Amino acid sequence: MIRKETAMFEIFVDSAANIPAVYVEKYKINVIPFMNLVDGKEVPGFESGLSPEEERAKGKAYYDAIRAGAKVQTSLVNSGEFREHFEPVLAQGKDLLYISLSANISGTFNAARIAAEDLREDYPDRKICLVDSMNASLAQGILAIYASEFREKGLEVSLIADVLQETAHSMNGIFTVDDLKYLANTGRLHKGTAMVGNLLKVKPLLCGSKDGFIVQCGLKRGRKAALNALIDLVCENIVESEKQIIGIAHADAYEDSLYVVKGITERVRVRDFINTSYDFCTGSHVGPDTIALFFIGYDREQQGRLVNEALKEKRIFSLL
Repeated sequence: MIRKETAMFEIFVDSAANIPAVYVEKYKINVIPFMNLVDGKEVPGFESGLSPEEERAKGKAYYDAIRAGAKVQTSLVNSGEFREHFEPVLAQGKDLLYISLSANISGTFNAARIAAEDLREDYPDRKICLVDSMNASLAQGILAIYASEFREKGLEVSLIADVLQETAHSMNGIFTVDDLKYLANTGRLHKGTAMVGNLLKVKPLLCGSKDGFIVQCGLKRGRKAALNALIDLVCENIVESEKQIIGIAHADAYEDSLYVVKGITERVRVRDFINTSYDFCTGSHVGPDTIALFFIGYDREQQGRLVNEALKEKRIFSLL
């Protein structure tokens, strides 16, 4: 989906960025969709024009299918597809910025890099900036929204790319899953461990590491305890909260997401929340009822608060 409005440069994400359609429209962002197969039927990771309610209904249908045992397959965007999306923008004389799913989670960033290298030869006067979000879901999407705001302020694309790449190291992604079998199916957890954990009602707390991998950062007994732990992690680690958009992605767990929003807003002042159905590509790996939160904060790996005062001086906060 390529926007037609004239801009200094175009902003692209893949659909793993999890940006709701209303925000895609508002912030003039281009989405390159992943295609998912559910029992052989194609289900795009993004559709323009959907209301929040329609997106939530689509998410419920997807995660209900997973609960029912549907065979789900995900695919990458290849370098040829990136070229198809990027080249028309460059041919119009515009630059572009692409914010990618973590290169350590997916090969998508590398595919975009290959396309960009080829296109730079054909369009040597154009700027093609790639940012590895080192994360997934709204950790990507929020960076893209900030990029759009900076574009409106007249900032140059290379500067924005530098600021976003710097900020990616501080963009926290924390989540909990309801059923450990989905992590076991992806090889991120031993199947025996998953079985015992489910029997004991153990809920892991997971996060994106400083290198862009998914790692465990805690365990809680019971769903409510895990949700409360997520609230604590946000409130204790977020920086300059009043300037930030917090992202919440839920895999058909809308009521739990509202509980988390309420818990956070009772303790810290936040500029805005984006609460949406979890991106299908990455959501299929963590399973139904997952709750994930995304924000700029201290100590990305949640191994105890590392109070880095220099973080408050990062360029992004002076620009927001």
